[in-house]
Amino acid sequence: MTGLPATKLNEFRGKFEGELLLPDSAGYDEARQIWNAMIDKRPAAIARCTTTADVVQAVNFARDNNLVLAVRSGGHNIAGSALCDGGLVVDLSRMKGTQMSPTTRRITIEAGATLGDLDAATLPHGLAVPVGINSTTGVAGLTLGGGFGWLSRKYGLTIDSLESAEVVTAAGKVVRASATEHPELFWALRGGGGNFGVVTRFEFRLNPAGPDLLSGLVVYPAAEAMAVLRQYREFAKTAPDDLTVWVVMRKAPPLPFLPTEAHGQPVVVLALLYAGDPKRGEALIEPLKQFGTPVGAHVGVQPFAAWQQAFDPLLTPGARNYWKSHNFAALDDGLFEVLVTALDTLPSPQCEIFIAHLGGATSRLPADSTAYGQRAAEFTMNVHGRWEAATDDTRCIGWSRDLFAAAAPFATGGVYINFMTEEEQGRLREAYGSQYDRLVRVKTQYDPGNLFRTNQNIAPA
Repeated sequence: MTGLPATKLNEFRGKFEGELLLPDSAGYDEARQIWNAMIDKRPAAIARCTTTADVVQAVNFARDNNLVLAVRSGGHNIAGSALCDGGLVVDLSRMKGTQMSPTTRRITIEAGATLGDLDAATLPHGLAVPVGINSTTGVAGLTLGGGFGWLSRKYGLTIDSLESAEVVTAAGKVVRASATEHPELFWALRGGGGNFGVVTRFEFRLNPAGPDLLSGLVVYPAAEAMAVLRQYREFAKTAPDDLTVWVVMRKAPPLPFLPTEAHGQPVVVLALLYAGDPKRGEALIEPLKQFGTPVGAHVGVQPFAAWQQAFDPLLTPGARNYWKSHNFAALDDGLFEVLVTALDTLPSPQCEIFIAHLGGATSRLPADSTAYGQRAAEFTMNVHGRWEAATDDTRCIGWSRDLFAAAAPFATGGVYINFMTEEEQGRLREAYGSQYDRLVRVKTQYDPGNLFRTNQNIAPA
């Protein structure tokens, strides 16, 4: 960017109605901060867009001047794809508009919105899109990678509720992608990441949810981890789609329902949501409290909106984060042994292992119905390496990698693209499986010059 003639930059300024930040602009350093503090990149410019027309101007400017281009919505991606060094960031974070109709059960939401913004619009009406578990996550990044959370066993992935998307292509054209308009692009957007254009607006179908649902935590000591994990495996085999139970293994935070002597100690947490009638759910979850002797439990009927934000304090921006992830068709005793060992060697109070139970509605669509390539996965494990000081990088990254390697013999080989770090480009075929070659064809059609490449990149033919 610094090598561009001033006339070209001024020409762009004249067409761009948003805010253009350069390295010497007030607010530049704040604007280049994202959720994962390990990512420290210095774009030559950050184009804070306010309209789709702004996005078109930014895309055209980057393409015509051979600039590296990155796209930021929530800035939450673990790999740091929202930023680039020396190029142009198309920043969508100010585009948060929504249009919702409870009658038709549809919502249109701009790409800078977070899950919290989406939930705030829908959940008071007892309607929801199945999204993730951290309210500060961006709607765009989550959706384009597939998206799953507490409602996915009942309603499928986030992309399974997507009706259409407004997209700015590499050619600077604005198109609507749906089942009937640009259907191949629509197929690719549902799981193919940010490879095919800048999505500026999403239209979702809404599903009944709450507004009050049964949810909460049951916490067991690490000494009972193996027994709890084995019982969880059997429980999950017959769990109805309305019931989602995830496992979290970490050092206990100072939750008010836990005794003080448990704070900071390794624990196994069963985190649950029942998406149906709470009275029926109370009977179904009772066995979860009988897996051993809980350190504490906090389960009850509460607004689903509150449960959607319950994990936010553990996932605040500004920490250093490194993830490793596997998918599993089943949970083997050998895997449990690996997990128990890792629980005993947690390198920081914030590191954790979580296992999400998928299946249900996520696995019922045909494997090739969307670009998301992991519908057969029954469980997803994410190793959350998380810590504060750069001096702990080697130790905490090493723990994450060691656990990942030890768990590999029990995994399918597949991986959820939103959990992949910047270094894992070599796992793309594992992530997409048989969908990969079709994705290459769509990429070649819509982005033959690979303008959109600061992502888990699918290169054009």
